[in-house]
Amino acid sequence: MNSKNIIDEPCPIARSLSFVGDAWSMLILRDALSGLTRFDQFRKNLNIAPTILTRRLATLTEEGLLEKHLYSERPPREEYLLTDAGRDFLPVLFMIGAWGRKYRGEGKLVRFLDAESGTEIQPVTLDEVTGAKIGTRPIRIVVPTED
Repeated sequence: MNSKNIIDEPCPIARSLSFVGDAWSMLILRDALSGLTRFDQFRKNLNIAPTILTRRLATLTEEGLLEKHLYSERPPREEYLLTDAGRDFLPVLFMIGAWGRKYRGEGKLVRFLDAESGTEIQPVTLDEVTGAKIGTRPIRIVVPTED
């Protein structure tokens, strides 16, 4: 699939993966959700090449998950802050993490705890309309037709 044509795809999964579907982008969002905001913080924590980090930050900013804010005028320095869209990505990351814990859970793994109760977070996805846990019932995919 040509990445330039993905934006025209009617599937919201394909459209979303076109800009956030690589591991670096998701790990940058994970780190931003944990409080990192600055280029050097991301680079050090992820051990990522500066050129790759620059491209991913630009894409996440262009797509509205992060926004740049000047935190120093001399020298000029910017930080990357999450937007509402970026904060709304947290449940996606938690579900990927839960899948990884279940199917790739060998060795020592990071745990995610509720800050107030101290209990480990066990994410689930529910259909808001039916209340059913997603993955427990058959689904039907409806592709839009041209009028």
